[in-house]
Amino acid sequence: MGILLIVCVSVSIFGQPTGRQFSSIQVLSDRIEIQVSDGTYYIEVLNDFIVHTSFFPYNKELSDFSFAAVMQAEKIDFTLTEEGNNISVRSKGICLKITKSPFRIQYFNQDEFLIAENRGFTMRDSLMTLNFGIDKSEVLYGGGARVLGMNRRGNRLQLYNRAHYGYETRSELMNYTLPLFLSSKKYAVLFDNASAGFLDLDSQKNNEVSYETETGIPNYYVVAGNSWLHLTEQYTRLTGTQPLPPRWAFGNFSSRFGYHSQAETEATVKKFQKENIPLDAVIIDIYWFGKDIKGTMGNLQWYADSFPNPEKMIRRFSKKGVKTILVTEPFILTTSKRWQEAVDEKILATDTHGKPYTYDFYFGNTGLIDIFDTTAQNWFWNIYKGLTLQGIGGWWGDLGEPEVHPSPLQHVNGSADEVHNAYGHEWARLIYEGYKKDFPETRPFILMRAGYAGSQRYGMIPWSGDVSRSWGGLVPQPEISLQMGMQGLAYMHSDLGGFAGGDTINNELYRRWLQYGIFQPVYRPHAQEHIPAEPVFQSEPTRNNARQSIEMRYRLIPYIYNMAFENSRTGKPLMMPLFFTGDPNPELAVYDQAYLWGDALLVSPVKQPGLTHQDIYLPRGTNWTDFYSGEIAEGGQTITATLHKDHIPVYVRGGSFIPMSSTISNTQTYSLEEFELHYYADSTVKHSTYQLYNDDGETPDTFSKGLFERMEFTAADQGNNLKINLVKSKASGYYKELKYDVDLKIHNLGVRPAGVRINGSYLSQDEIRWDDERKILSLSACCSMVPQTVEVVKHLY
Repeated sequence: MGILLIVCVSVSIFGQPTGRQFSSIQVLSDRIEIQVSDGTYYIEVLNDFIVHTSFFPYNKELSDFSFAAVMQAEKIDFTLTEEGNNISVRSKGICLKITKSPFRIQYFNQDEFLIAENRGFTMRDSLMTLNFGIDKSEVLYGGGARVLGMNRRGNRLQLYNRAHYGYETRSELMNYTLPLFLSSKKYAVLFDNASAGFLDLDSQKNNEVSYETETGIPNYYVVAGNSWLHLTEQYTRLTGTQPLPPRWAFGNFSSRFGYHSQAETEATVKKFQKENIPLDAVIIDIYWFGKDIKGTMGNLQWYADSFPNPEKMIRRFSKKGVKTILVTEPFILTTSKRWQEAVDEKILATDTHGKPYTYDFYFGNTGLIDIFDTTAQNWFWNIYKGLTLQGIGGWWGDLGEPEVHPSPLQHVNGSADEVHNAYGHEWARLIYEGYKKDFPETRPFILMRAGYAGSQRYGMIPWSGDVSRSWGGLVPQPEISLQMGMQGLAYMHSDLGGFAGGDTINNELYRRWLQYGIFQPVYRPHAQEHIPAEPVFQSEPTRNNARQSIEMRYRLIPYIYNMAFENSRTGKPLMMPLFFTGDPNPELAVYDQAYLWGDALLVSPVKQPGLTHQDIYLPRGTNWTDFYSGEIAEGGQTITATLHKDHIPVYVRGGSFIPMSSTISNTQTYSLEEFELHYYADSTVKHSTYQLYNDDGETPDTFSKGLFERMEFTAADQGNNLKINLVKSKASGYYKELKYDVDLKIHNLGVRPAGVRINGSYLSQDEIRWDDERKILSLSACCSMVPQTVEVVKHLY
């Protein structure tokens, strides 16, 4: 690191309590130490956009309950300057300005003020608080999964993962909370402490944010971004990026609470095939280990009366390209077959005397696996390992908040309240690391409803809990997914169709929810069994529409899988608020009537019954094309879209490429040997580039291993000429030899082109396919290591 002398002017905006006195500052090998009258600050500049600040008060023992951050400090040069009453710590991006008297720490991105410690660390009785001052105009996001509207400012958020059964249009506390907030000024603050607490986002309307807890180390990370995508990239550098899931995870799931027998499960899968509805996975809920809902949780072995030959069932499904997924829970009931084993192996959380802590909850009298204990982790993993060897293809971890977690209960590393919010996080880590050790050639599928900051790095795919099966339940789903995507958890999704309650099927609601599902991370209808969730059990019109939605989902898998790859590299959310476009419209800061699904698609879910029209804002900068009708609208305006029963409004950004596959029965037959490549021409977009990633969809870490190929498509609008280039920009091994037949479809040309050249040679009129109604030009092209140039001549002069 370099230490340079620079004078920085410190702006006095917020003040620390006058009792805190500055004593000294020094640069250590890996951090900066500041001594003050009541403790010690440690400041680590991790890179040019992330700084970590910790405070250790004198005369107080602290335990570390940090689980989020994994980033190692990068080698960067920063300057520390001391000039009279002011101290400056400056990198190329983030800058700290420290005032000695009254003591104050402020954070800037270059010269733009972000946030400042106001009262900073204070302690009253056992309550520790970190207090900050913010601008009066900031919109605040974060705090995990909530239903509060896009702007979370004005709320005091409890930090304690707890399920909210049957929620609708407001939920202050849900199954996945996070000690994190983001600002419309493009910075984030993460308090890395998994203990129970509160995050107060200016609930008193005094322009203050506070973090409150009774345990753990008072510490926080300030993350700055030059854009929204840059901010999410920096945040996931700090907490880890999501490994690329298996390709089949983007297909259709058959799921309900639950299938009672092997016969019922097999009959359901057969019905999907009979109805020609694509299917990639079936999820078996709690009846796999017991006949009844209550009394059997913790058996964690097949109930032979209902599932007499599960391995044969799994093999049959596998041959059809259908994965089998099992539910597991971390509770071992005292009435389960494994209770005595769990006691003998000492894998349960205890009371203060070291005995298994037991208590009652809905499913029976229970103990809880101590997920933080190495012995318990090994015991639990061996069960997963044995079932995976039978052929189980993925895991659903349910009730992992944990759903009931009494405060007196003790884990190996702290009390229930001290580590509560990290329980699901460590559970996901157990499975993820188990796969790396024992199944290193398999990408895990880990579906869970509770976790912590950074759980994405363990492959966790969260869902939004037991949502009401109602229009009120559908309304907040985009908000939840958008917020969680900004917080690093891009795979947050809902039980399609809704889970809780309902007396009869609402066909319109079901259709609209499944139409929305095309454009959410995981396509998984799921509900209580008294109303079937699976499309194969719906009325014929509803079933046909569901089939249409699922087929479109499969056609978009090349596009979706590429989004997933980008997320695995940079943390880029799959679902993004419209303000990610850079449109300065201030109303977009809280707008969730539409969102981006990748860079190319704008999606506007229909969340009310009986609507015939819907207002949708289209961001400025390009034109937008109706994905279904081909109608073009100018950006920077609100349009009124006519609604159709068979789909929700979707628009394509001008200048976008969208790869699409043919309809397939499941991803087992997925191939890019032949695929469609749609380009949406837009005269306002002069240059476009799109890269398409492809691998085997199964092997972990294909990018780092070089087991992939990448195709690059570019377009240049030169007035009367439109040039499109197709080439494999990167490929390894056998991918180098593969050539792909591309059905290139160019939209928005307006009139039949005067001519088309491929690599300089004109095509005959018979080789040019022109759809005059939709104004689409279709051409047969090729993508290989040899570049191919398609040139469209629009007019002859």
